[in-house]
Amino acid sequence: MLEKQYSNAGWAERWPAPAKINLMLRIVGQRADGYHLLQTVFQFIDLFDWLVFHPVDNGRVTLVNPIPGVPELDDLTVRAANLLKVETGYKSGVRIEVEKNLPMGGGLGGGSSDAATTLVVLNKLWGLQLSVERLMALGLSLGADVPIFVSGYAAWAEGVGEKLEKIILDEQWVVVIKPECHVNTKEIFSAKNLTRNSKSIKISDFIAGQHQNDCVEVVSQRYPLVKDALVALSEFSEARLTGSGACVFAQFDSEILAINAYQSLKNNGWQVYIAKGLNESPLFSKLKAGKYNS
Repeated sequence: MLEKQYSNAGWAERWPAPAKINLMLRIVGQRADGYHLLQTVFQFIDLFDWLVFHPVDNGRVTLVNPIPGVPELDDLTVRAANLLKVETGYKSGVRIEVEKNLPMGGGLGGGSSDAATTLVVLNKLWGLQLSVERLMALGLSLGADVPIFVSGYAAWAEGVGEKLEKIILDEQWVVVIKPECHVNTKEIFSAKNLTRNSKSIKISDFIAGQHQNDCVEVVSQRYPLVKDALVALSEFSEARLTGSGACVFAQFDSEILAINAYQSLKNNGWQVYIAKGLNESPLFSKLKAGKYNS
């Protein structure tokens, strides 16, 4: 196999692209270019897409299983790999296989996480030796959420989401509901009635319980299914929106409490996930452990 011709271990391995949740989201301003200034807190959860990379010598970046309706060149993993090639002048190519488990349009960062895993893993497999900081900068050009997945650690974030400060959070159990709708993030951030002048807070304020998400009101007005999910989940714990949705989540101090909520909601027809909060991305845990081979 061609993989055996490459010295770097890790080809044909399954690499995780974890989901994230926003534990709060404040919009504290807007730049002249239209980008919103945020304060948010990111934490990973152990729900994943999985990526496999296969080396090719023809210089092309392709997908094994393209997403129906998405042009291959527009796919974030393909864009990420091509961006690395342009940045470094790398000549060989790659076939990318994506096992898509995270719901699209759910606010869990699936596309951004896939792009970040592509940047981080190909940086290793191709022997490019770009710094994490450089990969984060490249990731930001692909999407505002990509840098957090590249950085690999739970973080307090500001700016457009790229100014990250590592934060240690309780790794609680999480129940996530995915309503049967796809929230258009651009639509939400373009809404006239979206709050854009929230007061900036400090990390200590968040720790003390300030968990608001400024997108909730607009999303709930435009997507009644999200509002219904928030109401349903709030019967068990504090229900929150992640990003601009559509997914909503709640944290639990014990596995049994999370399981009880999960079972009840699932029995009532909701699309529900149960997961564990993680301060370190499993992608980076795998890289540090070095438990991969070709």
